Amino acid sequence: MHQKDPEPSQAAGVSGPQKGNRLARKFAEKTGHLPSNTVGAIWILLAAFLFSIMVTLIKFVGQDLSVFQILLVRQAIMLVIVAPQILSGLPTSLATQRPGLQITRIVFATAAMLFGFTAIIELPLADATAISFSKTFFLTIFAIWLLGEKVGVHRWGATIVGFLGVVLMLRPDGEGLIDPFALLAIAGAACAGMVMIVVRILTRTDAPVTILTYQAFGVGLIMLVPAALTWQMPTLVEWGLLLLIGIVSWAAQMANIQAFKAGEATAIASLDYTRLLYATIFGALVFSQWPRLETLIGAAVIIAASIYTVRREAKRGRELARAADGRGYNN
Repeated sequence: MHQKDPEPSQAAGVSGPQKGNRLARKFAEKTGHLPSNTVGAIWILLAAFLFSIMVTLIKFVGQDLSVFQILLVRQAIMLVIVAPQILSGLPTSLATQRPGLQITRIVFATAAMLFGFTAIIELPLADATAISFSKTFFLTIFAIWLLGEKVGVHRWGATIVGFLGVVLMLRPDGEGLIDPFALLAIAGAACAGMVMIVVRILTRTDAPVTILTYQAFGVGLIMLVPAALTWQMPTLVEWGLLLLIGIVSWAAQMANIQAFKAGEATAIASLDYTRLLYATIFGALVFSQWPRLETLIGAAVIIAASIYTVRREAKRGRELARAADGRGYNN
């Protein structure tokens, strides 16, 4: 029997503390007269903007601090924010039926963030953001391999077209070489796709707070040693920016979850690609970096193929594994 996929809010494995819930309720009161998809669209546009702010801050701070240090402090701040929910759920928060999958999720989430954050720091923001969209196509491959999903010619065609868009963005230079950080961005997207699949499986047996607890502690523990080895005492300004990264990361995650609770994925998912517009603007204003023409064309191909995939699956009555924490690098 086919098991219904979890709702996006469940698949995310996260939920904000009571303050975040109160803000969401207030927003719901203000927008109660609007159609649900309009509300979802507002939330996802906010999430896309916040994610773009997050990666801009990471790129800025990453000029002087190691990615390990950034990730450790970010996780610690987010952990503090959600600590009340984790503590209130003890000992249930630690009760898992799939410890092996929990570890797998932690490993791939860590890799996705390390690879993705490094690419963000080293590549133009628009390039790193555009390449990250390829996780939709890795999701297709992993769904076939791990979930036994049957994929028709249309979805395979969209996947192939999407990867052609990625290849276009990875156009080798005159010596036939590809930027290694672009390849790292691809690896990060692949790991993000795997995280979405693992979370989809985990939500069948484990509570969302359990998934959150293991991920929060696990990624932080993995980062302790490399962060200690590369530690450089942040300045007062850098501490402020690191704090802001953690807060904005949590807020973006919450907005993303609220978006898919309010609206239909097929109606609002395409708005997530406004992150490319934000990334282009922030990259130009903050870092004086403009995307190459190949990046913009490749991104257009990827976005078109992704939207086609989502709408095609909706017509077939199926839901893609769209975990909120698998989008961007907000794991």
